[in-house]
Amino acid sequence: MSAGPGGGGGSRRVLLDGRPVTLAERPLKGGGEASVFPVEGDAGVVVKLYRERPGPEQERRLTRMLAMSPLGDRPVDSSQAPELAWPTALARSPEGAFLGYAMRRFGEPQHVQLVGLFTRSQRLRLFPERADWRFLLGVAWNLAFMTARMHHEGLVVGDFSSSNVVVDANGFVTFLDCDSIAFTDRRTRESFPCLMHTTDYSAPERQAGGPATPQSDDFALSVLVYQLLAVGNHPFGGVPHDSQEDSTVKDNIAASISYVVRPERVVVPRGIIDPTVLPPGLLTLARRAFGPGVLDPKARPTAQDWLRALDEERGRVRICPARPRHTFGSHLPSCPWCARATTTGQDLFNAPVPRPPAAAPPPMVPPPAPPPAPGLDSRKLVWALVVLLAVIVVVAVIGQL
Repeated sequence: MSAGPGGGGGSRRVLLDGRPVTLAERPLKGGGEASVFPVEGDAGVVVKLYRERPGPEQERRLTRMLAMSPLGDRPVDSSQAPELAWPTALARSPEGAFLGYAMRRFGEPQHVQLVGLFTRSQRLRLFPERADWRFLLGVAWNLAFMTARMHHEGLVVGDFSSSNVVVDANGFVTFLDCDSIAFTDRRTRESFPCLMHTTDYSAPERQAGGPATPQSDDFALSVLVYQLLAVGNHPFGGVPHDSQEDSTVKDNIAASISYVVRPERVVVPRGIIDPTVLPPGLLTLARRAFGPGVLDPKARPTAQDWLRALDEERGRVRICPARPRHTFGSHLPSCPWCARATTTGQDLFNAPVPRPPAAAPPPMVPPPAPPPAPGLDSRKLVWALVVLLAVIVVVAVIGQL
């Protein structure tokens, strides 16, 4: 069966820049806008097919993206994956209709969605013995670096969330869904906006329908950096004290209510990480982002601000002497993760306590022999019997009287 817009089942045949390929029967993932299919016989490529027939603007967008080489001048390690899941070819039907595009495949086990670092069970499953706090700090640095580089090249992530970024075992990040990135074509000056956004990471102006900007990216980046350093806690979680009903993260963002800035206004979920686990310089940026920066985009820390502050902390991380898998900021006098494990009974990083070598058992000493029973002299024994017999005779005579 020939390919149609991204729904339905069965084998799909598409042309990637004129080269025929067959797509797998089932998609790897699907959303409201598109589905992503593996290519049979090529494990390194996937094809994103739009559910509704894309218009000419989307085709122009992808065509212009194929002519770009974002971040192309930055040297990277040979083992590092590309930093952007950039389009590699247009996908068309055998009849020539534009359907979507191809890109490199990024998935488990080599690449994991950033959200996988936010829960203990996922961290232990996906990053066993690796994802300590120092690792999370390094991922945050890479995320800030990538965002700063993209802004430098005139790209705006737009739909910036924990589901649109993947991370590998070394902490390197790759941005997915690049077809939604906002940019202006340098040759034609045509502007391609980002129409998508994820509410839990959207600044109020984006929630109100405003365009994606570097400042809206800075807001989403601030949320993601905080989540990484607070081991998954969202800075706008909880329910305001004056709320008449359950409040969502989106509601709290719109109302500029964050427990990181005004803890007295929010009933936070049990077990939340205290914000002071962040080193002072990073906590100051977080409070700017989630305080005045919520409603004033110019007050938000930029990706460069985060990058500098994170870079300063990377060399200051302390290692817990009791549990080497516990790492934390140098501003803390003792390990916060040990204290939490003692209080809650759950270790966020599954760091076993090193056991000292077992001491040799003490030598077995036989108990002292009981002292011998005192003996009786034979002559004393005879006299004792004579006295006893006399007593018996006297008692008998008395009884006859």
